[in-house]
Amino acid sequence: MAAVIHQEIELNAAPEKVYSALMDADEHSAFTGESAEINADAGGTFSCYGGQIGGRNIELVAGRRIVQAWRVGSWDEGVYSLVRIELEDAGGKTKLTLDHSGIDDDMAPHLESGWHARYWEPLAKYLA
Repeated sequence: MAAVIHQEIELNAAPEKVYSALMDADEHSAFTGESAEINADAGGTFSCYGGQIGGRNIELVAGRRIVQAWRVGSWDEGVYSLVRIELEDAGGKTKLTLDHSGIDDDMAPHLESGWHARYWEPLAKYLA
């Protein structure tokens, strides 16, 4: 596992609202259109897209940072990657920076496009 995905986007909402949309199960389900179960505490587990994505929260700083041990359900048992999302105030908007590391090179293109199609685009519409 060697690939790293780095993405920066701007969202039309305050960092606290973006954080809530990502970490509240009801909001997450609303913007993705898929079921989500999220324990929004450090050490808590999460499951999104009907169990296709899951893992554990490592570090959470409300409105600022989400760090997760993150995995696709089809990966071998015990295999995780690391997702780090930083949220910065950008004058009433949010600059979101994603760093997703510890993924196989062959998986990177799929995950890279998936972050946009399944997270950032529907999240931008939800926050508009």
